[in-house]
Amino acid sequence: MMISSRGASMATLSSYRSDLDDFFAHAARTKWDMQTLSHPELTEYLANLTQRGMSAATLRRRRSALTQWFKFLISDQLRRDNPVLLTASPRRTRELPHVLSKEEVKKLVKLAHADGTNEGTRLCALMELIYASGMRVSELVTLTTAHIQRNPKKRSEIAPYFMVRGKGSKDRLVPLHASAIAALENYLEVREQFAPTHKDSKWLFPSHGKSGHLTRQRFGQLLKTLCADAHIDPARCSPHTLRHSFATHLLEGGADLRIIQELLGHVDIATTQIYTHVATSRLQKTMAKHHPLARKRK
Repeated sequence: MMISSRGASMATLSSYRSDLDDFFAHAARTKWDMQTLSHPELTEYLANLTQRGMSAATLRRRRSALTQWFKFLISDQLRRDNPVLLTASPRRTRELPHVLSKEEVKKLVKLAHADGTNEGTRLCALMELIYASGMRVSELVTLTTAHIQRNPKKRSEIAPYFMVRGKGSKDRLVPLHASAIAALENYLEVREQFAPTHKDSKWLFPSHGKSGHLTRQRFGQLLKTLCADAHIDPARCSPHTLRHSFATHLLEGGADLRIIQELLGHVDIATTQIYTHVATSRLQKTMAKHHPLARKRK
């Protein structure tokens, strides 16, 4: 149902599956019947999640998964009501996204370029592509060779853009700069070394794993190792941090917010506006640090 009616991505399906597995395990222990389960029991379950230390964002996602589950039961005429709608929704909090400075990102990319191994060449391509485009990590690792466009006038050259399918199965144009294209060309020369038994693999970043492609978790591990080597706190680094950094650095450079919205694939401009708060916050910190009258008196 999630695939056919909502066009849910594989990442969303994986998250919902994990959420519902936890709920079903709890329901089995407490012997709940899905056809008679009421909102007090669901409130008890959500309270249990809070006691386990889950964040408000995770709780909202869990509640969303349960809402879709009971909608499915209603559509199959196994229930007449959705008890989740009577439970309280966790308050939405807007935390400012974590970003790296331009110097820190340059340091990471330079370090990846310095690694002449095949693994280094692949990591360099990953770093260049995600920071050049602001792609979600799930979009990056599921790129296929078909995403690579060729210059119609010179087929040997890679065109400076991808067509990426993001959340909600929406396609968007993702431009690439010269440095990212060069890193991609270097990687394509060694691509087969990562999956010699899958030479016909459709994935741009093939892997021996079950999925057939490099996983977002593995890229996250590689990024944290790179950060540690660059003497940057790995706790501050994640693939999504690079996406946040991409948007913030564009905004600081004078890019229009609507353009950033389109590049990130945000449906609502309000989602993109959070980066204006990041830019303002950094300006305030810079002012407080460097302005002579803003310094604290001893």
